[in-house]
Amino acid sequence: MATSRISARLPPNIDPTKAPLAYGDRALPKLNSELNDPELITRQRALMALCDYLHDPEHIVEALKVGVVSSLKTLLTDSDGTVRNKTTEVLYIISGHNSGRDAFIDESIIIPLSRLFDDDVYIVRKNTHMAIEMLCEFYPGAEGMVEASLIPILVDKLKIEVDDIKEYILDTLHFCMRLEQIQALIAGGMEVFTELLKHQSPVIRAKAARDIMDLSVPLDGKNKACECNSLVDLVKLLKDSDTDVRAKASGAIATITITTKGKYSALKADAIPPLVSLVGDPSSEVRLNTIKAITTLSEAPQARKELLKYVDRIEIKTNKDLEPTEAVRKAAEIAVKVITWKP
Repeated sequence: MATSRISARLPPNIDPTKAPLAYGDRALPKLNSELNDPELITRQRALMALCDYLHDPEHIVEALKVGVVSSLKTLLTDSDGTVRNKTTEVLYIISGHNSGRDAFIDESIIIPLSRLFDDDVYIVRKNTHMAIEMLCEFYPGAEGMVEASLIPILVDKLKIEVDDIKEYILDTLHFCMRLEQIQALIAGGMEVFTELLKHQSPVIRAKAARDIMDLSVPLDGKNKACECNSLVDLVKLLKDSDTDVRAKASGAIATITITTKGKYSALKADAIPPLVSLVGDPSSEVRLNTIKAITTLSEAPQARKELLKYVDRIEIKTNKDLEPTEAVRKAAEIAVKVITWKP
């Protein structure tokens, strides 16, 4: 005689790791309530469900209305690693939207989030830095980081963090240093960035060179770059096989050599031959930054004398038929005028 048997397995469309969503408008209020539940498994499942649900921008707006960011702020200090992991992941998703970034500022979440820079769990630190980097792409976020004096902490983290997290830190510092460079200078940022120019990763080398360019905008930064011998390593990077590295290195050289001290430090590092060789680089960014660096260098009599040998090579870049990029053509015209100037 046949008997019925009930399987112990869940139906294939049920995920036991996620909280079941309530219908319609009740979904987010229910998840927000579960985020504050004393039961660990309930908090974990709510966060798992939230990670998927918030990929829809419309859901993010609804989540902000029911106070999800405030609940997530509380969970940043949770003792469970999985909760902190998923909390920072949700915050990263929210930070990708303008209304979410505004909520970060309104809820004063930057400082509580920054405390996870020291978390023992790698993925928690990574998610944290990803969220902070996304927030700092916009002025209020970068301003919040500067006001919280977090730039020195990020500089110190560059010395000890794993490589993929270093990339996010370098990006965050880039956005912050567009507003404030002094904090990074005092924290030893120029020394740290200069050391990273020798890193095996081309991405990190390029980002370090870009950050040196940012840090060299004020006069103190240019002088610090000369003191740290940053130009020696930057000149070496002009021969790098990676296009982005060459572009950022030439841009940093162009910024530092605005001062007389920078010009002669670059000449001492023998910058002219590799710069001239990049005038015909396939990348327009490399060509533009290189010609700008040549222009600033040629203001020094010693450099102008040497660059007169190569003026024909630069003059070619003023030709519309041979140089498609207008910015490069204009830069080349200025360079030729400076090089051929006679007192």
